Amino acid sequence: MSTTAPHDRRARVPADHSTGEVPSMSDRFSAALYRRRTTVLWVSALALVLAALGGLGVENRLAHGGFSDPHAESSRAGRLVSEHFPTTDGDLILLLSGAGPVDSPTTASLGTDLTRRAERAAGVRAAGSYWTAGRPSALRSRDGSMGLVSLSLSGDEHAQAKTAERLVPELRRHARGLTVMAAGPAQVQTEVGKQTAHDLLLAEAIAMPITLVLLLLIFGSAVAAALPLVIALLSVLVSRAVLNALAGVVSISVYSMNSTTALGLGLGIDYSLFMLSRFREELRGGATVREALGPTVRRAGRTVAFSGLTVALSLVALLVFPQYFLRSFAYGGIVVVLSAAAGAVFVLPALLAVLGHRVDRYDVFARLRGPARRATSGTAAPVSPENGRWYRFAMAVMRRPLLYGGGAVIVLVVLASPFTRVSSGLFDDRSLPVDSQVHRATRLLRERFDRDVLRTVPVVVEGVGQSGRQALEPYARALSEVRDVRQVSAAPGAYAAGRQVRGPGAAGAALVDGDTALFSVVSAVEQDSSAGTRLVDRLRKVAPPEGSTVSVGGRAAEVRDSTSAIARATPAAIGIVVGSSLVLLFLFTGSVLMPVKALVLNTFSLSATFGAMVFVFQEGHLSPLVGSPTHTGTLDATIPILTFCVAFGLSMDYEVFLLSRIRERYLRTGDNRESVAFGLQHTGRIITAAALLVAVVLFVFAVSGVTLLKLLGVGLALAVVLDATLVRALLVPSFMRLAGRANWWAPGPLRRLHNRVGLREDADG
Repeated sequence: MSTTAPHDRRARVPADHSTGEVPSMSDRFSAALYRRRTTVLWVSALALVLAALGGLGVENRLAHGGFSDPHAESSRAGRLVSEHFPTTDGDLILLLSGAGPVDSPTTASLGTDLTRRAERAAGVRAAGSYWTAGRPSALRSRDGSMGLVSLSLSGDEHAQAKTAERLVPELRRHARGLTVMAAGPAQVQTEVGKQTAHDLLLAEAIAMPITLVLLLLIFGSAVAAALPLVIALLSVLVSRAVLNALAGVVSISVYSMNSTTALGLGLGIDYSLFMLSRFREELRGGATVREALGPTVRRAGRTVAFSGLTVALSLVALLVFPQYFLRSFAYGGIVVVLSAAAGAVFVLPALLAVLGHRVDRYDVFARLRGPARRATSGTAAPVSPENGRWYRFAMAVMRRPLLYGGGAVIVLVVLASPFTRVSSGLFDDRSLPVDSQVHRATRLLRERFDRDVLRTVPVVVEGVGQSGRQALEPYARALSEVRDVRQVSAAPGAYAAGRQVRGPGAAGAALVDGDTALFSVVSAVEQDSSAGTRLVDRLRKVAPPEGSTVSVGGRAAEVRDSTSAIARATPAAIGIVVGSSLVLLFLFTGSVLMPVKALVLNTFSLSATFGAMVFVFQEGHLSPLVGSPTHTGTLDATIPILTFCVAFGLSMDYEVFLLSRIRERYLRTGDNRESVAFGLQHTGRIITAAALLVAVVLFVFAVSGVTLLKLLGVGLALAVVLDATLVRALLVPSFMRLAGRANWWAPGPLRRLHNRVGLREDADG
């Protein structure tokens, strides 16, 4: 088949201007985009409008919570307590204080009236307070100025948060001289929802102007700078619409909105940068607009599509976890990644076909640039790669690969070392700003009330018949002999260290409902600590009464069960991420060593990220740099695995971009060193710029008032920066220089397999 001249109006598919090669499928695809560019843009505009409409109200459909394993023993214990003993279930806790002491007639009357009003409210299953429960000392502050109201709410975490959001303001309006402060899990989730919505708006307000300025500086054109934002906006709106639809079928965490926005902005910019840079490079090489679209779609477009698939498969790993908090990131992330890749491959080429050379118009910072900078930003003739800074830098690194590569490894190992001291916990009120109402209320609970209120571990025994009730007493005695147990409330009394300390019928006696009994185990250690989780393990080892089933609940049990569930699912998640990356990179490169190299180097950068997260957020060092989050001594158990999946996908993003240009050059020249330098010269500036922009978008979440979002944003931003600097600029050239031609080796059977099913690049570039 002969190629038709590029300027022949009858040509349906223009030949590659540089090689005269036979048009490929991607060439025909780019030609079709060129011919139908107006249609593509109208369809895209319609999709944008429909996505915007489809995403309306998504914030109101997202769920709160999702950090615990719904199938765990602690979750079962919580459901049993809520079902059989609702008066002990403090989903919402109110701290009431008046003009006088809680025992004064006026305060007591007002507290009783408010308790009765709360008990009658919709969504409340049961209510008890200091004034209605016989004035137990545990519900009265030590100074006598405050009393507690404990409410059990109906429904799941989301329903309880909605009840708290409606009920607390209503009770405050009817408090009549009482000051009402709210604490408890439902109120924490309510304030988290408000804070995350506020943080999302703030992050967008900060990130968008900074991103636009950086794009203007990078591209030297207002037109080019606007295009990545268009693709990012499209991906974010599409993902919001999909999340809105999914929220009617499965539980979607409220946090997914923040992550979806960050990933949509970051990846939309990433993919657009790569496509735009290749298009402008072809124009600078003398190609017409139609000719430039061919290599742009064939090479950059294929790389973007492959990268998007790699990132999406990394996020698929989050679906193996039982917590819907983690699964929500998979739902939103997969959609936004595929939307960003589709926008870059379909919509952006159509926009470029319409704009043509006008993509370089309106350099608002032209006066700030020197002639050399204007040449690299505009459409001036390209500089020889050998004269490029990234080319010279890569050659310098490859002259001393052990020095540069070894130095980078040492830095990463030092950064990773704090991760050996990681201590896992779960999200609680301390993740909110110190000036939030629920944070202040919970601090008062810890400081002014009997600590037993926060140190009680519920132990639920099922299958207790009339004949089995006599076995409750020896079981309670056995529980009381467990180390770090101060007291166990049980029928017919209470026990401490095996001794009965209160008689039958005393306050604190065990509750029995049918064949279900509840023991209240008062711990000598904090539940939000490693000692608390060890106590749960010891309690679960106590032999239950014969013929019955025991469920240990409470905060410490929830932490233990959630971390255990994450630990059980992590091998499968890692297997999905590693396995899919190995297969896809092999299909992309035809090499056995390149996929293994990518995994090893990603492990170094991710370990360094985890170590830095422990150093700053768990141990409290350098915390003012990230907004001084509350120091709890633990790291949320969900964040390392979430960071692993997202950051691994982002790092593979840059790996694919760099390897595509290196392999493209290597197939043409067969020179390993020159190909690495050429690839870094053509992608180093793009990867650095993309990493800078993504890091800005992610690091903006450091302004979040929720420590969880702050931790995730800063952690991912650090991972991106480390990957784009130490890994791509130093470790990759060093490794590939030492490996030499072995970089592209594969055994015969795998080489033949790649020839049949792999992604092939033509030897030009």
